[in-house]
Amino acid sequence: MLNIPHNPDILTCLADLSSDEVFTPPDVANQMLDQLPKEIWSDDSATFLDPVSKSGVFLREINKRLLDGLENKIPDIKQRLEHILKNQVFGIATTRLTSQISRRTLYCSKNVGGKYSIVDFDDDEGNLKYFESEHFYADGKKCKYCGASRDIHQREKGLESYAYSFIHEDKPEELFNMKFDVIIGNPPYQMKDGGHGASAIPIYHKFVAAAKKLKPRFISMIIPSRWFAGGKGLNDFRDEMLSDTRVKYLNDFINAKECFPGVSLGGGVNYFLWERDYDGPCEVVNTKDGKQTSRTRRLNEFPIFIRNNIGIDIVNKVIANDFESVEEFIKPRNVFGFVTKDRGSEDKTNKSVQLHHSQGIGYVNQLDIRKGKDFVDMHKIMISARTSEHAGQPDKSGQYRVLSTSMILPPKQICTDSYLMVGPFKNEKITENFLNYMRTKFFRYLLSQATSGISFTMEKFRFVPKLDNYDVTDEKLYSIFKLSKEEINEIETTIKVY
Repeated sequence: MLNIPHNPDILTCLADLSSDEVFTPPDVANQMLDQLPKEIWSDDSATFLDPVSKSGVFLREINKRLLDGLENKIPDIKQRLEHILKNQVFGIATTRLTSQISRRTLYCSKNVGGKYSIVDFDDDEGNLKYFESEHFYADGKKCKYCGASRDIHQREKGLESYAYSFIHEDKPEELFNMKFDVIIGNPPYQMKDGGHGASAIPIYHKFVAAAKKLKPRFISMIIPSRWFAGGKGLNDFRDEMLSDTRVKYLNDFINAKECFPGVSLGGGVNYFLWERDYDGPCEVVNTKDGKQTSRTRRLNEFPIFIRNNIGIDIVNKVIANDFESVEEFIKPRNVFGFVTKDRGSEDKTNKSVQLHHSQGIGYVNQLDIRKGKDFVDMHKIMISARTSEHAGQPDKSGQYRVLSTSMILPPKQICTDSYLMVGPFKNEKITENFLNYMRTKFFRYLLSQATSGISFTMEKFRFVPKLDNYDVTDEKLYSIFKLSKEEINEIETTIKVY
């Protein structure tokens, strides 16, 4: 490939702006570009847009490929470079700062009119622009475009508002007033919404929707994988993506650090290729521990997207005959009416009930229990409302525990919203057996197949089967469901001993 005056190393060591805006490593950008048809690189009329440029890496790598692919059509390198940068490669920066970084990457100068710029434009921005937009607080509190909190994001003029133009304009197609063949990028992932603590809402799906409005031939974006299971603002997006037969390719990194070293993103990340004129199944690639497995399948085979290709076979065997899920045993959040911050009292009285909270144990008067009163005197199980792994990442051996806290709550013991309640059960023995079932690798693996974030809900247990007898071991479960050696190995190497 032709060597051009760009520094290919600096973009591998940029510090990320935040967990909301993550710089894309050059090798990942090239993996995404590899999915585009090869003939596009010799097409001198093909147009490319990065609507969320931060480092300029996508545009730089596109430019390099076009320089190589168009060599026969435009032999003179200066003419070829000018044609590409003026007619084929375009970008919208996320902030003023990233516009300068991106132009430095693409044009070798943060101001295109500067003496170091490799091409001349009539203005300082060239085709890599920052469009200043504003949040629109329709209800006075939340932006109607992205849901950002006015209290957090309304700032003085001249300060960065993070009102990304690509999703804050009713007609994004008018930003450049042209059609694009390829829209590719790594959008910002979330915005603070003013909720409790560090509450934030996802926004990456809004960039995908805006890209589709422009009706390009191809869309490729790298986004968090939490959308696989839906959730906060993502249910409609999940349903649309899973049923969209134009999604041709999807590469899923279960551990985000394999894609973005040093970045913690719960549930992993994925990049996809959407092709306007394609109609068919999707090639799903699992990237794990440096290895890849691939299978072509329909994304909407299940209501929740099963990430793991071998996991598909295991789930199909489990649900094949007279399947009933354990979902009914998993109670909704906050079953007893005590929120996470509740601690109860240190003093125990005759009417006290033991309250388990994130910092230990307190006591509450049984008369003060507002919900779930029928469960207080029954046998039940308490599990943490979040997965064991921080940000969905495995341990050093590459294995997952999945469940964090899991313990029996006998009569007169309850818990706060930091935990989920499982049960109730008829007696202590059945409760003990069910807890042991939950701690099997088999149970936790099936739970993990429906979990793409860090929080549990009853729906995440949809692939775990009810049994006639819960006094079981992993070996017995493997035999009951006739798992193959490969499938057993998948579970054994993925899930750690509890």
